[in-house]
Amino acid sequence: MSNSSADGFCIALVAHDAKKNDLVAWVGRHQPCLAAVRIVSTGTTGGRIQKAFPALDVTCLKSGPLGGDQQIGALICEERLDALIFFVDPLSPMPHDVDVKALTRLAIVYDLPMACSRSTADLIVESLLKQSAD
Repeated sequence: MSNSSADGFCIALVAHDAKKNDLVAWVGRHQPCLAAVRIVSTGTTGGRIQKAFPALDVTCLKSGPLGGDQQIGALICEERLDALIFFVDPLSPMPHDVDVKALTRLAIVYDLPMACSRSTADLIVESLLKQSAD
């Protein structure tokens, strides 16, 4: 992973509107391990995570439609992230489909672990924990 430094791991958390509650609940299930991780998130999602879990280290960027997705993309290009967790709503129209495709493309280009569902997000967090314990 790209950010394995003294600063620890840094992950990006992003969720579409219909998936924000799911992502906040996922963070709650993994709060003990996420306490050791720096989190960057798009504005609305990050604000909800901060409100629910004020002890977590969350940096809120702009909201997705206002450039937050592009800010996450820049962090990927700068290799400042260790993983991207992006809960996409596959059943709703995607007015920001271009942003989803851009983040997906960048994660692939930079070989960044990316999860778009709870089960794959669980695997990424478990892997981060295993690496940090080694």
